[in-house]
Amino acid sequence: MTREAKRVLLVEDDRVLRRACEASLRHRGFHVTIAVDGQAALDELEGWSGPLPDLILLDLLMPRLTGIEVLRALRANPRTKAVPVLVLSNSSREQDHAQIDQFEIAGYFVKSNLSLQALGEHVARLLGD
Repeated sequence: MTREAKRVLLVEDDRVLRRACEASLRHRGFHVTIAVDGQAALDELEGWSGPLPDLILLDLLMPRLTGIEVLRALRANPRTKAVPVLVLSNSSREQDHAQIDQFEIAGYFVKSNLSLQALGEHVARLLGD
């Protein structure tokens, strides 16, 4: 009997990092959906058919809508309020960290220190894989 792959929504505007994360997560057996900016992520979730993602990997500094704006929208929507969010960012701005603290997030990875193996292991632990 095969288990259904856990669903991850990867919201990242940097093409190289997005592709690397996507490949690493797919290699671990996750079903990965991509959004290239914050507005695209909310649009994707709005039209999402079937169960919502099991986890959202969210960049903070993006065009159209920032990660903070996406977090605010996710937590204000009863449908997406409980979806775990793991933040990926290079932001060291105290303002961003203070704003993130008001939202329940599953963790924070600094992209400049990102190990794809560590990210994959953390995602697997969060999702019980």
